[in-house]
Amino acid sequence: MKRIYTAANLPDAHIVAGFLAARGIRVRIFNANAAGAMGELPFDAAAPQLWVEDARDEERARAAMADFRAQAAGPSRRCPSCGEENPPAFELCWACGKGLPG
Repeated sequence: MKRIYTAANLPDAHIVAGFLAARGIRVRIFNANAAGAMGELPFDAAAPQLWVEDARDEERARAAMADFRAQAAGPSRRCPSCGEENPPAFELCWACGKGLPG
């Protein structure tokens, strides 16, 4: 196993883990319940961490995470079905659940 990401919080860790899982990269979240120890432990020791199960997936996981960051930095997207604005990293509309254009 190899650590590839330290998340700011648990929801962030689950979002990135889901993104990687959708690409066939198996990861585990460590420190999922350590938030209460922040302050007693350094941030990097208590923050949620993503570890790839197979170290051979490390480069593919890092490349996928770079794609994720690039998507998150782009402009928002309007849903063609309902017209709602969606964050750039969303693949489905948060309002109606329809797929967003690529």
